[in-house]
Formats: sequence, C-alpha cells, structure tokens
Amino acid sequence: MTTGAPTPTYPARPRRSRLRTFLPLGVAAWLVLEIWLLTVVADATSGLVVFLLLLGGLVLGSVVVKRAGRRAFQALNEALQRGGTPESGGGNGLMMLGGLLIMLPGLVSDALGLILLIPPVQKTLSRYAERTVDRKLRAASAGSFGDAFQQARIHRPDGKIVPGEVVRDQPGDEPQGPVPPLTR
Repeated sequence: MTTGAPTPTYPARPRRSRLRTFLPLGVAAWLVLEIWLLTVVADATSGLVVFLLLLGGLVLGSVVVKRAGRRAFQALNEALQRGGTPESGGGNGLMMLGGLLIMLPGLVSDALGLILLIPPVQKTLSRYAERTVDRKLRAASAGSFGDAFQQARIHRPDGKIVPGEVVRDQPGDEPQGPVPPLTR
C-alpha cells in the first residue's frame, strides 16, 4: 500500500455570465437573419440589386465614418488649441458606430446604422450611456484604497495569498546579508 500526495481539489469554476452564454447564439441568429433577408431580396429582384445594395451600404458607411472621424478630430484639435479638454458627447461615437453598421453586409445592420444617424436617437442613447457609465463608475469607486490594495495582492499557484511590496535598492546599495526564502 503506497501513500502518495493527496489529490488536489480545485475550486468550482465560476458560472458563465449570461452575456457569454447567449452572445454567440445571438450573433449566429443575426447572421442567419441577414443571409435570409438577402436571399429574399435576391428572389424578389435579382442578384445585381443585392450587390448594388451591399456596395451602396459600403460606400455610404465609409462616408459616414469618415465624416464622424473628421468631426471628432476637429473637436479634439479645437479643444487642444483652447488649452482645455475635449467635450464629451457630440454624437461622433454613435455616428461612427452607425457608419460601421451600414458598412456591414446585411439589411438589418443597415437599418440599425441608419437609425443611429438620427440626431434624437443619438441624444437619447448618449444620455443613457452616460448615466450607465456614471452609475458603474460610482459603484466601482465605492471601495476604499485598502480594498484596491487587497485586490492587488499576489496569488501563488497553491492558492495562498502573499501580501507584499516591491522595494527597490538604490544604485550602489549592497544587500545586507543573505535573503531568506519565502516560508511555506
């Protein structure tokens, strides 16, 4: 009878978030819907019309992205010349997202991209995004500096946590003696 090292037990894997579970399924469903709609349009008209729709979406989307990029760069340049910081918002990010959606091949993405180019929709979505980001930042900063220090501790492979800090010797300083190994 031999006695060996006990079999290590591993903690249970954390559950996958709902987003990680359903995002691939949603992307696959969206792709199937886009392909199905393009085949319906091709059956109703012709393949040439579908090709022209896709080409027009690519051209229109690139124009929108280029325009939004120019506006964002111009706003940044003006802010830097004033010596301040660029203003948040402005709709350039949503306009770029709309342009990218238009550039993607498909009719549903084109419709979503065109909806994002409507100014009232941009204002509503930007206000919602700003409130969400503010709420998340307030929740994240609710902890103290000590909490951040606890999270920054070093984790060893065996699961033990070793608190510590890095101390850099000054150039020319010699060690005072032998350095003891970490205790187990």
